[in-house]
Amino acid sequence: MAVPAHSDIRTRLQRQLLAAASAAALAGLSGCMVGPKYHAPLAPTPTAPNYKEARLPGSAPAPANPNAMVEPSQTDSVWKVAQPSDAMLRGKWWTVFGDDELNSLEDQLDINNQTIKQSFENFLAARALIREARSQFFPTLSVGPAFSRSRSSSNLVNTVAATGNTTSTTATSATESGRESTIWEAPLDISWEPDLWGRIRSQVRSDQYAAQVSAADLENEKLTEEATLAETFFELRGEDALQKVLNDVVKADKSSYDLTKVQYDTGIADQISVVQAETTLRSAEAAAINVGVARSQYEHAIAMLIGKPATDFTMPVRAVTTAPPPIPVGVPSQLLERRPDIAAAERTMAEANATIGVETAAYYPSLTLSATGGFEASTFKKWFDWSSRLWSIGPSFSETVYDAGLRRATIQQYTATYNADVASYRQTVLTAFQQVEDYLAEVRVLSEQIEKEKEATSAAQRYLDLENDRYKTGVDPYINVMLAETTLLGDQQSLVSLQIQQMTAAVSLVQALGGGWNLTDLPTPKQVSVNLTKPETTKVP
Repeated sequence: MAVPAHSDIRTRLQRQLLAAASAAALAGLSGCMVGPKYHAPLAPTPTAPNYKEARLPGSAPAPANPNAMVEPSQTDSVWKVAQPSDAMLRGKWWTVFGDDELNSLEDQLDINNQTIKQSFENFLAARALIREARSQFFPTLSVGPAFSRSRSSSNLVNTVAATGNTTSTTATSATESGRESTIWEAPLDISWEPDLWGRIRSQVRSDQYAAQVSAADLENEKLTEEATLAETFFELRGEDALQKVLNDVVKADKSSYDLTKVQYDTGIADQISVVQAETTLRSAEAAAINVGVARSQYEHAIAMLIGKPATDFTMPVRAVTTAPPPIPVGVPSQLLERRPDIAAAERTMAEANATIGVETAAYYPSLTLSATGGFEASTFKKWFDWSSRLWSIGPSFSETVYDAGLRRATIQQYTATYNADVASYRQTVLTAFQQVEDYLAEVRVLSEQIEKEKEATSAAQRYLDLENDRYKTGVDPYINVMLAETTLLGDQQSLVSLQIQQMTAAVSLVQALGGGWNLTDLPTPKQVSVNLTKPETTKVP
């Protein structure tokens, strides 16, 4: 029988190794996944079809047209939610307030706000982690060209070596001592660990869910900044309205002071009336000046929100106080799909569940396929000759036999983290329903209080008019006019304050409802895995 040539043996061995590698590859691609399957836990949702505050007596009935919105009637100005019950805000939610100036500022915020940009970059970083995890599906190739020149010692003759209980003398030939050698190396190393138990797949899923969490956090940050801008805007306009009230008071007090001086000069009024009138005037002037402090701070805050230096930003004075429009609140069952923070909490649970799968895979052995090839020679001239080639290939298995309970404790740790995330998710849902009910009640109650405050302001104005007439005819002293003016000013300030509070509460209600966001806006795991070739040129969405 003929003895096979060395080349045939080597070829056969290479084919066997290739077959083994292919089998391992198929096993890696079709390997099982260990760890718990994810199922979203039940959330504590209300059983009622509508929000409690929207069902109170006096709420607007559903319109005949199911697509219509109920507007406040002339006879009943108490605030009501929009109908029908399934109406929802979408997209640019701030347009519901119908203010072009606010719309312009909100558009600038989405482009220039630095906090939003920071959250966006965090989102890009989370997406990059997915690509890092997916890279483990593929082999690792490395090259390491090297050059070395060495010389052995000349004193290696009669080297003594101790082995066990015996001592032997090894003589090194004189031709080997003091020998110099040169080695040129160009190795190529390939290493691959098939994903037999789904560890890499679980890690990819975990990173995908984490990227979805980051995407939801980005949307939540955008909503927070947008709501903050709207609230600050209405606060500033409220200060303008208050400034107008105080300016009118100063104007009226100036007229009263001038009249009192004329009456004093003609002997009709006494000096104490003049002093009282002047005191009232100066106090009103001081209060009017003080309004500028809060207005300036609100203006500076708006500049910061839209990414502009406060030094270069100015908003014109516009005294406007309006009632909030009817806001479509939808039904409670939709709230879980409308708030990005709830979506982030749910995706956090999915991420924690996938992490348990990553750690569970540590219980199983790992297979590593590695190969090395390249060229090695003693002279540069023969470095890349075919006879200078070298190679080795072979698989290796690794299994942890004893780790003192490390893997078990790690899984218990991540299981506890998952359970904590479940509790956090349910708490987020409960908080969401609380906030919606809170702001529904606040906007509605404030609208009722505003109506009473308007009546009080009207009565205070009549009271002041009567006292002015009585003072001019000499029936009452000027101190009575002062009391009437103080009463009117207090009611006017309270009215403006309530109107500001109602508008900011309406903005908070929209924020509690999730703004114009919907769960369908959350990118899928496949979408967050798309490679962005030029992240530096990506604009903030």
